[in-house]
This record gives sequence, structure tokens and C-alpha cells, in this order.
Amino acid sequence: MNEDRGYCLPGELVSAARRVVEANRAAGLRVAVAESCTAGLVCAALTEIPGSSDVLEAGFVTYSDRSKIQLLGVSEDVLDTFGAVSDAVAWSMAQGALARTKADCSVAITGIAGPGGGSAMKPVGTVVFARARRGADPREILADQRAFGDLGRGGIRLQAALCALELLMPVEPSP
Repeated sequence: MNEDRGYCLPGELVSAARRVVEANRAAGLRVAVAESCTAGLVCAALTEIPGSSDVLEAGFVTYSDRSKIQLLGVSEDVLDTFGAVSDAVAWSMAQGALARTKADCSVAITGIAGPGGGSAMKPVGTVVFARARRGADPREILADQRAFGDLGRGGIRLQAALCALELLMPVEPSP
């Protein structure tokens, strides 16, 4: 029997979400997600797993710049200066999700899923991730940009969700 039978999302995504839920449950940690280009796909994957409420604190879908400002407290100046698809905005989104919840860790995703919207500097398939941990030194906040290429809208969103789930795995605090 296929253990992923009955799920509405790809098995690869459900398996990654299962690992996140199990690892964070075992560590006693709760997570929050701030999503833009994935538009809730990461949260949807997590909630495919029975018992995910033990781990998932909150999810924010902040597709527009206005929602990033209003729901996560991203600075309009940061958006204007760096653009929505930038380390600075992803970092601000992750910090905002952490500040607005009681989660132990947050991950933010912002990018260009296409087919339009890309530029020479930020082509379609550019996705930026950030992870923040409660109580961590601000220098420990991870911000990473990936260039997935033009895999098609669904392919880019899937790859972005898989990367975000990997970032939600518990990490050992630095000494």
C-alpha cells in the first residue's frame, strides 16, 4: 500500500513534510511559515500530516507587498530599496512571522514563479528563503537565494516548498 495514498499533494512533498513534523514534534518545537510565491503550499504540505497541529503554529500567505507590510511588518523602505524578492525582505518576513507567533522557528519564502515577472537581475525561478530562530543571535538568521531556472510555475513552487521544508528541520543551537 502506498503510504502517501489519499494525499492531495505530491508524495515527495508529503514525505518531506512528514519528516519536519516528526522531527519538530520529537524536539518539542513549533514552527511558523511566511509564504509569498508558494502561496500556502508549505503549510498545506505540513497539514497533510496527522498531528501537524503539534508543530505548526501559524502560516502567513503574504503574496502582495501590502500584505507583507500589514501582516508581517516588513518595512516599506526595505521593499522599495531591495524589492520583494530579496534577502532583506525574506529576512524581514521570517522575523515578522516569529514576532507575531509563539513559534520557535520560522521560514520565509519569496520568489518569482513565472511565467512572467522576471528580469535580467532576478529571472523566473529566483527564490529567496530565510530562517529565523527564537532567541538566536541575529547573525544566525539564514538567508539564501536559489536559482531554480524556468521549471514552470508548478515546478518552481514545488522546489521552493521542498527547500523551505528542509529549513524547518530542527537545528542544534550554536554554542
